[in-house]
Amino acid sequence: MAVPENVVGTIKQSSPPKKVIIDTDPGIDDAMAIFFALKSPELDVIALTTIYGNVRTPTATVNALHLLEFAGREDIPVSEGFRTSLRGELKERIADFVHGADGLGNTYPTLSDRKPIDTFAPDYLIQKVNEFPGEITIVALGPLTNLAAAVECDPTFAKKVGQIIILGGAFQVNGNVNPAAEANIYGDPEAADIIFTCGADILVVGINITHQVYWTGKDLEDLGRSDSKFGKYLYAASHFYATYHREAYDIDAIYLHDPATMVAAVDPSLMTYATGAVRVQKDGICKGLTLFNNSNKVWHDPTDWCGIPPVKVAVTVDRERVASLLKERLTAP
Repeated sequence: MAVPENVVGTIKQSSPPKKVIIDTDPGIDDAMAIFFALKSPELDVIALTTIYGNVRTPTATVNALHLLEFAGREDIPVSEGFRTSLRGELKERIADFVHGADGLGNTYPTLSDRKPIDTFAPDYLIQKVNEFPGEITIVALGPLTNLAAAVECDPTFAKKVGQIIILGGAFQVNGNVNPAAEANIYGDPEAADIIFTCGADILVVGINITHQVYWTGKDLEDLGRSDSKFGKYLYAASHFYATYHREAYDIDAIYLHDPATMVAAVDPSLMTYATGAVRVQKDGICKGLTLFNNSNKVWHDPTDWCGIPPVKVAVTVDRERVASLLKERLTAP
């Protein structure tokens, strides 16, 4: 395929592990991403913050605490975030038909007795970014409400955060909520527009990428047969997820949305990126649409696109290497 304008090459990462906060709505593929992050020496996961999306926020918090306990990482704090969109609307859509009523494939595992910390997620994000300016990478796997609130509350947040890696958007492909919108952006379009235009170092992985990265039914069987407790756990949780993919997409495979995005934190060179401004349609028939201005054109008339800071949008992916890296780490004993 032709290489888009303004393609960015390999993005170099420092040798010490990245301090990572995962903003998450677990979610079966969130569980995959969290376990992968915990098994990746390139990352130092210092906290999880929770948000609605695949499940409602209280369930996301319970699931996050459970996943950390299962992984033997009770040292990692969990901070609960917004239960509604930024301006207080109730969440319109919870993806229980994708992830099950419990968010973990209707496996209903034994849950942790541990509680989240008292600090509200946006306040916690601000606290950590100020404690470690330039060092924190936030991997956002759900709607961007917590992050947008942090930007609005602290004008220095966008410049102090090291990087924000976002699962979201549908760039030049159809969405997965409707033809226009991807689920995370649709969950809070206003919050997404705030983040895309805030001036932080932002890397976006949309479903134009994650629909290329998948595990087949055989791959899932390999997880179940592995000596890894993580592989066996994810195999059991993925039955419901795989059924959804057969019914919705007519494929014997599952898309690896969240874990593929986490790979961008571990090894960004497995994708290539284009730079440009991204804006989000906030209402109407195209609510949640992410529009990417990847051109060098100088516009004659002033518009809402003028002066918008550029972000990096993933445009190609080494599908086989990403899927293999995920499988390798999640099946390792």
